[in-house]
Amino acid sequence: MTRRVVITGIGVRAPGGLGTKAFWELIAAGATATRPISLFDASGFRSQVAGECDFDPDFEGLSPRQQRRLDRATQFSVVCARDAIEDSGLDPGQLDPATLGVTIGSAVGAATSLEREYLVLSDSGRHWVMNEDHLSPHMFDYLVPSAMPREVAWEIGAEGPVTMVSTGCTSGIDAVGYAVDLVRSGTVAAMIAGASDTPVSPIVAACFDAIKATTPRLDEPERASRPFDASRNGFVLAEGAAMFVVEEYEHARKRGAEIYAEVAGYATRCNAYHMTGLRVDGVEMAEAIDVALAQARMRPDELDYVNAHGSGTKQNDRHETAAFKRSLGDHAYRVPVSSIKSMVGHSLGAIGSIEIAASALAITHGVVPPTANLHEPDPECDLDYVPLEAREARLDNVLTVGSGFGGFQSAMALRAVS
Repeated sequence: MTRRVVITGIGVRAPGGLGTKAFWELIAAGATATRPISLFDASGFRSQVAGECDFDPDFEGLSPRQQRRLDRATQFSVVCARDAIEDSGLDPGQLDPATLGVTIGSAVGAATSLEREYLVLSDSGRHWVMNEDHLSPHMFDYLVPSAMPREVAWEIGAEGPVTMVSTGCTSGIDAVGYAVDLVRSGTVAAMIAGASDTPVSPIVAACFDAIKATTPRLDEPERASRPFDASRNGFVLAEGAAMFVVEEYEHARKRGAEIYAEVAGYATRCNAYHMTGLRVDGVEMAEAIDVALAQARMRPDELDYVNAHGSGTKQNDRHETAAFKRSLGDHAYRVPVSSIKSMVGHSLGAIGSIEIAASALAITHGVVPPTANLHEPDPECDLDYVPLEAREARLDNVLTVGSGFGGFQSAMALRAVS
């Protein structure tokens, strides 16, 4: 008998508010949280808007030692993991530590701290030979991405599988998918899983500026992210995190846990084609969708909502539209599809988990979040992209997808649990 896997706890830090409740209220209202970059001086950059989190480590209960030692993305992970565990009612102390694991996704890891320390060591790039006397004792933690899941594991006493997943912008889906596989196989009773990225920094912004992937739109920063709109011209860089308690269904039911959704299917593919390019036919994303739905034993016409990757780049939105048509057939024209990146921006590896949170909360509340800023639909993106306003609907089956540089394409099917 196949073990069922469910989400019982959610913790989110996203632009526009603190915590899961604030995140849901923002996207359900169709409000936007993109704004001029304030975390560094972006005046010389092509793109100067971002989705920033108003994150206060003191308010979040992080000790001075944690604040000094942990990169910003790791701080997000620890805080969201605490929230997810509290939300789930799970007591890690009641579990055999070997049956509790952690898996976290991130695209750029501790890039923020690495850049900061390089500037200190090199005196802002003035010296090729650097004096190690100025080296931070925490530099190794910034260099090694596995520090992020390690810190969460130490925080909760997890001694089972502890893993870092880095598959670009699909990291957030893939990390949760890996955790689900571990629970389904019986390797663990529960996993803390999710993703975190804090890439709003000069080096990351410069990388995306160079390939013109981010929007140069400077007026009306709250309207800069425009997935599926004819006027879209790039994504809005953002930061954020989402973490989940993922556990076996019977384990959750016996302890009386609230269940947000069952993770019924997951699949990932790579196009082996191009670092940033996408084929127009959407075949690789379609294959991931097909496998995820087959694993869930879910017909395409049973889908009630699709949470799109919807980055707001010309090629991604067209590729994704083609993938939905290929996988869902005529139902692609009937099922509501939306992109929350229109409201919170694109937090790289973290966004897949944030979108899983949005999908699970949509099931719980019976609301389809809208695509904000969609005033002039691209004729090539001719599906129902839920412009501007949310819709109430019964959502039993939801699909969420991701697409990342390197050719990664991932899909996850969620099901309501009565």
